[in-house]
Amino acid sequence: AMLLATAPPQSGEPLLPSKLLPAGQVRPLAQAMQPKPWASDRAAAAMAIEAAPPPAGAEIVWLSDSIDDGNDSALAERLAKLGSLHVVRDDASKLARVLRPPQLSGEGFSVEVARPAAGEAQTLWLRASAERGQVMARQPVTFKAEDTKATATLNLPSEVRNRLTRLDIEGEQSAGATVLLDERWRRRPVGLASGGSLESEQPLLSDTYYVQRALNPFAEVREGSITELMARPLAVIVLADIGQVVGPERKALDDWMAKGGVLVRFAGPRLAASVDDLVPVKLREGGRVLGGAMSWEQPARLAPFADNSPFHGLAIPSDVLVNRQVLAEPSLELGERTWARLVDGTPLVTAEKRDQGWLVLFHTSANTQWSNLALSGLFVDMLRRIVDLSQGVGAGDGSATLSPLALLDGFAHLGSPGPAAMPIAAADIAAAKADPRHPPGFYGIEEARRALNLSAGLGDLKPIGAMPSGIDEQTYAEGREVDLMPWLLAAAILLGVIDLLIALWLRGLLGLPRRAGRYAGMLLIGGALMLVAGGKAEAQTRPGDDFALAGSLDFRLVYIVTGNADVDAMSRAGMAGLTDVLARRTSVEGAEPMGVDIEKDPILFFPLVYWPMAPEQPELSPAALAKIDSYMKTGGIILFDTRDQDVGGGFGEGRLGPGTAKLRRILSRLDVPPLTTVPEDHILTKAFYLTQDFPGRWSGGQVWVERYSGNSNDGVSPLVIGSNDWASAWAIDSNGRPLAAVVPGGAFQRERAYRFGINLVMYALTGNYKADQVHVPALLERLGQ
Repeated sequence: AMLLATAPPQSGEPLLPSKLLPAGQVRPLAQAMQPKPWASDRAAAAMAIEAAPPPAGAEIVWLSDSIDDGNDSALAERLAKLGSLHVVRDDASKLARVLRPPQLSGEGFSVEVARPAAGEAQTLWLRASAERGQVMARQPVTFKAEDTKATATLNLPSEVRNRLTRLDIEGEQSAGATVLLDERWRRRPVGLASGGSLESEQPLLSDTYYVQRALNPFAEVREGSITELMARPLAVIVLADIGQVVGPERKALDDWMAKGGVLVRFAGPRLAASVDDLVPVKLREGGRVLGGAMSWEQPARLAPFADNSPFHGLAIPSDVLVNRQVLAEPSLELGERTWARLVDGTPLVTAEKRDQGWLVLFHTSANTQWSNLALSGLFVDMLRRIVDLSQGVGAGDGSATLSPLALLDGFAHLGSPGPAAMPIAAADIAAAKADPRHPPGFYGIEEARRALNLSAGLGDLKPIGAMPSGIDEQTYAEGREVDLMPWLLAAAILLGVIDLLIALWLRGLLGLPRRAGRYAGMLLIGGALMLVAGGKAEAQTRPGDDFALAGSLDFRLVYIVTGNADVDAMSRAGMAGLTDVLARRTSVEGAEPMGVDIEKDPILFFPLVYWPMAPEQPELSPAALAKIDSYMKTGGIILFDTRDQDVGGGFGEGRLGPGTAKLRRILSRLDVPPLTTVPEDHILTKAFYLTQDFPGRWSGGQVWVERYSGNSNDGVSPLVIGSNDWASAWAIDSNGRPLAAVVPGGAFQRERAYRFGINLVMYALTGNYKADQVHVPALLERLGQ
């Protein structure tokens, strides 16, 4: 017998029949053959027969898939000349069906299924699956009588649709009955990042609440920090009231926009107070203070959109009003960069082209704090236009080469690519046809993969026509074999159990099950103890864990190491003194204070960090700035102490001391919220002691906190700023005696400094729980007390 396949080999070599071999050697070759996930080439098979014909008078069997490729008659005629030909084919009702790549249709997919031959009405089921094979949806598709094509629509929620990775015809284990899905069939992903805390006590007042709901109908919305969002491909990134983009995030955004990303920024208190140069137009200095950015006796309305604006043609509701905005500095390019204006001509939305991408700024807030634009349908339409302006994430760089990532076999099983699979250019994959060198599957990288589907390159399906006269035709029939494997396997297991019972009986162990059970239990417990002990020893000796364990297992007061030995020694002594007072007066029992190198050490273990200013402290790296920014936005508190009240300085005052100058340089590179001096009813005034002043070694300096907005971080300020040198007032030596003189109030002033320190620690540990004390009189009245 000789054996010839009609599918080209993946190696790229021409089709060749096997040598004439004994039937026993041909059988394993035939059994090892697997269907290929690409089209057969019957013209090449006919040429192979010409090159190596079988012996004259041979009996030839053609096992056909019954699908016409235009060369069937020529192959049949050539084979019939070589001997007696038997063609085995499928019945017309059993021919393979093909699933075409879906077309986007509103909120779902429009999917076409094709069959080679018309016949009776038939209903198939489509299965939509996620990454790990979870079935997310099933949809019937029905062929009407005499139809060869049928269409079904899958309307799926966006959360489900964006998780889909493949569509299959149930019961069809074929690469042609499977379609792999990539980002082209998903809604464009949009990332949301807020300048406020990741927590939100009142969602309706949060920076991103209305943006998220406006985007949900037509985009895939992801939330997180800028770093987290950029770990995955994005079409658009929205920054809501972020004044300063610090650290490596800035360069990452610039590179991302250069490749086609669209960055949308919204103004707000943070951006008005401190903005970087990542804006499309220069902003006016006088208009960046909350409450003074811009206000009118009557709120302003929007003017009609210009012809060159992406928003042109959108209807403007008469009830959309703007109360505040950040102002643009007049310039020559302001007009061409303005997409939306108010009726008085001031820009409301400006934009600038950044290489392949866009930078867009809404000069008002993303929530209802500065305008009611976020409550209107116009807001949804404007965001939709901006998302449509983006390039998406599927196209990528047309010059890039996509390597095989996971490929389909003939049974539509996804697996690792073989060594013969070749990369494909990103610009060619949309129009490419699956072949032996480029099998169907996923190409690229896991984060941005592209799908190549077999059915996308297949033409119209037709069954093989009538064979020439003299050719024997048969149809496939089910085999008559009976599969005995399950029965034989069950018998082998039963014999094994019987053999085990006989062995135990012969050894006399069947009468001692309890003792054997106890021995087994002791062995299991002993093994578990050894594993636990071994794991514990490993954890204790693992290098690099000392700082993490010390910071997380005990509460500690920590300070930032400045590099000035005197300042650092006083900070450590001050934290030790405050820790001692806390242990004697409260239930807070802290461990030994620690110094933190902001460039190297993590600070996320600590709820409160004391940072004294030293002019000789080195400038911070972008990584350190990003660490500080993240720490303050995720619930941490930093006490910045400029320590220069004695020289007439102080943060927010006219004269700048050396510590204040240093602090202002640091804060200018951070996304700092709007600040205010501590109000009379602030939690710092009543967290443990009732106090209205906060002296340290010096007195008289103002203390600054975040202006309370009520919608982030439980109302707790991420930073407290002052100039009174608190560490020196708290500092004690090894005998518990004060280290520094306190002027001008002496011991009484030191006591008030301790009370401020205790209030600060309680504020960091318990948040604004004391704010509920305003209800105490009413509760006591209701209780009759």
